[in-house]
Amino acid sequence: MPQTVARPESVSFALHGLPVSHGIAIGYAHLISHALLEVHHYVVSPKATAKELTRLDDAIAAVGAELDVLRHTQSAAASEVAVFVDLQRMLLQDPLLIEEAREHIRTRRCNAEWALVQQMEVLVEQFDAIEDAYLRERKADVVQLVERLVKNLLGHPGYVPPKQRDGFATIVVAHDLSPSDTIHFKDAKIAGFVTDIGGATSHTAIVARSLAIPAVVGLQHVRHTVNDGDVLIVDGTRGVVIVAPDERVLEEYRIRQGQLELERSKLKRITGATARTLDTERVFIKGNIELPRDAQGVREVEADGVGLFRTEFLFMGRDELPDEDEQFEAYRSVLKALPGKPVTIRTLDIGADKALRGMEVLGDQNPALGLRAIRYCLAEPRMFLTQLRALLRASQFGQLQIMLPMLATLDEITQSLAMLERAKAELRAEKVKFADGVPVGGMIEIPAAALSVGLFARKLDFLSIGTNDLIQYTLAIDRTDAAVSHLYDPWHPAVLLLIHRTIQTGLRTGVPVSVCGEMAGDVANTRLLLGMGLRDFSMHPAQILEVKQEILRAHTGELAVKVGKLMKLDEPDKVREAIQRL
Repeated sequence: MPQTVARPESVSFALHGLPVSHGIAIGYAHLISHALLEVHHYVVSPKATAKELTRLDDAIAAVGAELDVLRHTQSAAASEVAVFVDLQRMLLQDPLLIEEAREHIRTRRCNAEWALVQQMEVLVEQFDAIEDAYLRERKADVVQLVERLVKNLLGHPGYVPPKQRDGFATIVVAHDLSPSDTIHFKDAKIAGFVTDIGGATSHTAIVARSLAIPAVVGLQHVRHTVNDGDVLIVDGTRGVVIVAPDERVLEEYRIRQGQLELERSKLKRITGATARTLDTERVFIKGNIELPRDAQGVREVEADGVGLFRTEFLFMGRDELPDEDEQFEAYRSVLKALPGKPVTIRTLDIGADKALRGMEVLGDQNPALGLRAIRYCLAEPRMFLTQLRALLRASQFGQLQIMLPMLATLDEITQSLAMLERAKAELRAEKVKFADGVPVGGMIEIPAAALSVGLFARKLDFLSIGTNDLIQYTLAIDRTDAAVSHLYDPWHPAVLLLIHRTIQTGLRTGVPVSVCGEMAGDVANTRLLLGMGLRDFSMHPAQILEVKQEILRAHTGELAVKVGKLMKLDEPDKVREAIQRL
């Protein structure tokens, strides 16, 4: 179990981390430990090794079934959970973990739990030796899977949340949490969570925001600083965790918590309102989705369409790629669910943190800079052509827009458009109907694209800024690496310059520009982006109403003047102060 801290009951103190999901949670600390992996080792008889192998196989089957249930029964934030579940599913079949554990049982005649943990430690050491920061962090996925298996082998039940006491809910305190953990906590009425590690754009943070669970991450040693049962206040807006608050502080935060809940309920009143600023500028707010069923969330908040459909989630966690008909049905279902509204579907953006089974044979030393996104599609023309054919076939059922990810050169655009024309020619020859004038756009995610945006605008019908990767590549910071996550800065002058340049180029050339990264859904950036000239936002549906409210209160004329002055600043501290004054 985590080491507890001896201190007087009355001592109150605050810890500061990264605020990743707004809101206030008050409750008792519930510490999550990985001490379960400290298993006993015992030698079994030669005849008993078969029993241990069977126990291991049964545990694998049970955990596989558990993951399948999680994959298919969770509706909220399902796409984020799907990524985690698919990865865990892949690890369940990984011979470096499972087959080697079986070999330990056969050769060392040991119990299944110990064999799994021993092989896990071997793999963790190998991950620690990898230079790429993202791959190093994947060791957490291995540990989480082994913990699931060990729980099953030891006969431990799944997560059982503590009951509420004295009207207080539960605050989960952990070194790290998987997205599936977060979903379980939501179902169990968990009020919030705090972790030692994590960043603003990690999958866990994104899930927390989509579920409106207040969260603070990157606290470094919170699991060893907080005692089980401590009263905690989690301020997910300011990134503060208050331990053992006195009655005065508790009352202050209860009032603030009530005010926030009242504000959330009021937001529902503007669901059907058109997003128009005080000076009558029309602003479009669209939703980001990962799976066809997510279109329902876009409809519920009456968004202006889909600004980003991440199609890679149709491809991940499976042995065979989806064929043309399966893709066609998925794309058609979204278009039909949003009649009269634009649906922007991004072609396969695979690589880096999103891998297909078998991609490891490519041997990328640095996946974020390797064969990914449009590069991968152009290297696999048959797969790319299949997706383009499916998209074109679906285009007659709604307002489809096709978007190309991670563009860096004009040549990539030329090749992609040629592939699209080839797909059209094939469909014409087969007498298959499609909409001939489907708009084609591209994502601005790397500095080279932002600096070449004028050239791109001549070839494409629209542009979309993917701020998550643009920030990462501009600042050379792996956004999934806890060691440098505090350096991930959306307000860095260089980042703002690239975003501003892209938006202004779009306005000058008449090419629509949207922002579909996490910046678009953060209300702290709404006025900044409006002042830059942005009129098209795309975000998780759960963030739309809060951003819409900020738009309704804004005056773009006044903001344009202020942001114009702000863009002339080059000192980060002054830039940050100016943005906060907006």
